[in-house]
Amino acid sequence: MSSDESRPPRRLKDPKAMRAVAHPTRLALLDALARHEPLTATEAGELIGESPTNCAFHLRTLAKYGFVEEAGEAPGRRRPWRLTHAGFTVDPAEGDAELSHAAEALARLLWDTWLGRAGVVNARRVGFSGAWQQVTSGTESLAYVTPEEAEQLTVELREVIDRYRDRLEDPARRPAGSLPVELLLFSYPRDAAEPGHLPQGGEAAPAGHFEPEV
Repeated sequence: MSSDESRPPRRLKDPKAMRAVAHPTRLALLDALARHEPLTATEAGELIGESPTNCAFHLRTLAKYGFVEEAGEAPGRRRPWRLTHAGFTVDPAEGDAELSHAAEALARLLWDTWLGRAGVVNARRVGFSGAWQQVTSGTESLAYVTPEEAEQLTVELREVIDRYRDRLEDPARRPAGSLPVELLLFSYPRDAAEPGHLPQGGEAAPAGHFEPEV
């Protein structure tokens, strides 16, 4: 994942940070900040359907583990927050049980969150306008590749998505009629979906990947 130069993605290696962010409300706050920062706890609560008090608690926890920071001076008693990094990646460490368990739990929550959101959108897409209904779609592809080739393919696909990365930070770059469009990219050995089949060999694949919508 690439991003703006000021806030590169964070590579999570600390199991405590992984466990801290593995919470539905905290992931929702990161998602809201990715699209609307800076936000106060009250503003964030209105977006994600949580109380300002609850949001303030979770924002402080995210700040403790380096995911968000205060966004400078603000009028009155407003306390806006912003992201410290434009997303994160998680790589499980072989032989480190604590890190592997934390990475697995975070990856499971991320996948459940993404797939759940995709299911909600799919159920609502019949009500979209013609153009947005057309582009709200799913694609399934199959390719015979090595682990190294699969990793390179993912890198190349993300490079295509990164063409629009500057619009995340600078609203002035967003053309009229644009909306935040979420693109989900999953890559996995197809046979792993079959009972009793676990692929072996090659480097460990990323356990999870988070990034703001583009």
